[in-house]
Amino acid sequence: MRALLGFSRLIDTITEFIGKSVSWLILAAVLVSAGNAVIRKIFNMSSNAWLEAQWYLFGAAFMFAAAYTLSQNERIRIDVVYGQFSRRVQHWIDLLGHLLFLMPFVLLVLYYLFPYVKMSYVSGEVSSSAGGLIIWPAKAILLFGFLLLAFQGVSEIIKKIAIMTGNMEDPTPYVPTHAPLDDVVSPETRP
Repeated sequence: MRALLGFSRLIDTITEFIGKSVSWLILAAVLVSAGNAVIRKIFNMSSNAWLEAQWYLFGAAFMFAAAYTLSQNERIRIDVVYGQFSRRVQHWIDLLGHLLFLMPFVLLVLYYLFPYVKMSYVSGEVSSSAGGLIIWPAKAILLFGFLLLAFQGVSEIIKKIAIMTGNMEDPTPYVPTHAPLDDVVSPETRP
């Protein structure tokens, strides 16, 4: 288990570095968008390449941050149901969710993305818009994002098993967002 946890930590470190680094892509997308708008208004010129570049930047930020979001336990879940169970049951829900839903979906997407990206790269596929960019980098962004998500999914499964077997402390104990009123306001402080 120690070697698996080391592998998990390596994945988490890479995911965190990439997830925090891509936040700058949002700024770049905003600057490209603003620059394109200013040039369009002042000089009455525009370029499809600039529009597509901002889509690429935003898409890369979203796809590369998905694994980081998973690692930080910030994904969407149904708290109303999830919060009603004990922490042990929540661990089982997370583990089964990763094994039965996340990993099959991600692996299926990767299975279809590899030839899709390869074909686009080999053919030199270009945007159908006049002056547009080459397409394969956008498809490669999808591939790389799902690859990161697959590795992070493996890391989450390793950590969840380690927590459930007592080989690791729970780094993100669940705290319900909407606690019952009795937990928020003690009887002594009620009006």
